[in-house]
Amino acid sequence: MIYTTLSESKRIESLHPKFRELFDFVKNNDLLNRETGRIELDGDLLFINNVNPTMMNSEEQVLEVHRQYIDVHFPLDRAEIIGVKPLADCTALKSSYNEKDDYALYSDAPTNLLTVQPGEFLIVYPEDAHAPVIGDGKLRKLIAKVKLD
Repeated sequence: MIYTTLSESKRIESLHPKFRELFDFVKNNDLLNRETGRIELDGDLLFINNVNPTMMNSEEQVLEVHRQYIDVHFPLDRAEIIGVKPLADCTALKSSYNEKDDYALYSDAPTNLLTVQPGEFLIVYPEDAHAPVIGDGKLRKLIAKVKLD
């Protein structure tokens, strides 16, 4: 898991061959005022879901994990709380891994709650169970999906 700001993204671009393309796109486009939906950058290797979900409280949200993709969470218009817990510590499987949609769900409580502000982002890898979209009201955010090598 990596938590930092867009202004510091250059430091981590070397960690995946698609990170530079992703960060350049996010920095150079007005994504808050763009229509919601999927944004194709490189087919299934790199795309962004531009979404506007209603946030929920931490007791309602479940932890999710992915095997095929790295998630990069970018809140656009307000802070988002994201719960995190190491996958190795998760024991309460709620939904078995769905290979087609690349997720499994756990009902464990997060060990930490991280507040991510606009201009910041959180990268979660397959070993990082995460519960996004915690808070009150609506949220505009990007969820980038970066295919693992």
